[in-house]
Amino acid sequence: MAFSGKFELESEKNYDEFMKRLGQSSEVIEKARNFKTITEIQQNGQDFTWAQSYSGGHIMTNKFTIGKESEIQTMGGKKFKATVQMEGSKLVVDFPNYHHTSEVVGDKLVEISTVGGVTYERVSKRVA
Repeated sequence: MAFSGKFELESEKNYDEFMKRLGQSSEVIEKARNFKTITEIQQNGQDFTWAQSYSGGHIMTNKFTIGKESEIQTMGGKKFKATVQMEGSKLVVDFPNYHHTSEVVGDKLVEISTVGGVTYERVSKRVA
């Protein structure tokens, strides 16, 4: 499957500005900026398990099915209901405060989040 794999954070663009727009404090932004994020994705048809592990041992796991409402958890631990859609080769979901897309391009996982005119891009390289 196109999304299945393990990915390690390689680069970020507009992280600080995006997090400020989400209302995060400077302290939280600074602490999280240097997290080593590992994303593990298991795709079985329309069913996904999407796990992200962060420095310090925090792991966030979301399970969802394309086109069906699921409970999604944010990095900060907040839970909300959302429906993840597939648009072409991209996964698309609206979080409470921002729009998010994910796609695999070659051996990279490219995630783009947009809030209030600020676009945050996170690129992770496939490691398994």
